[in-house]
Amino acid sequence: MDNYYSIEEKYLQAVDELSFGETPKGLNILNQIITDEPFFARAHYQLGMIHYYKIQDYQTAGYHFKTCMELEPSFPDNYTHYLDLVVFLGMEKSVSTISAQALTTPGVNKARILDLLGLFYEKQKDWNKALGYYQEAFMEVTEKDERKDIEDSLKRVRLKMKQKQAYTYFITE
Repeated sequence: MDNYYSIEEKYLQAVDELSFGETPKGLNILNQIITDEPFFARAHYQLGMIHYYKIQDYQTAGYHFKTCMELEPSFPDNYTHYLDLVVFLGMEKSVSTISAQALTTPGVNKARILDLLGLFYEKQKDWNKALGYYQEAFMEVTEKDERKDIEDSLKRVRLKMKQKQAYTYFITE
């Protein structure tokens, strides 16, 4: 008996396999989907997730995240992980492009995008920009755990700024 599945059914099957820790099965199904339907953006998203977080093949992950963004720019879930990848890799031009598009896409977690921008500039040692983005993220955040992380980031950058200040010593008699 032949079973015919729609692309969406195969996709949901792959997501189920991934959620139960069956990454190889999910990967196989997602690759089949891409072979049959190369323009199915969400399969590219899931492949990006696997390659970034499980396999740590950053070039392939970037390819799939970028393809997803190009095929379905209104899909909000992709932006956070794609931006996380390019921040991790220190790709300044991509950080600007992806974050700009993310911040105008409905459904994107703006606090997380701003937090990642803060992290990017903190890694670049641009303390003022980092602090500004962390403060914007703090104003957008609604989750308690995220708020705590952002508060920690604000404290960390302020401490770094304080450490970087020049000390002036006066000798008095």
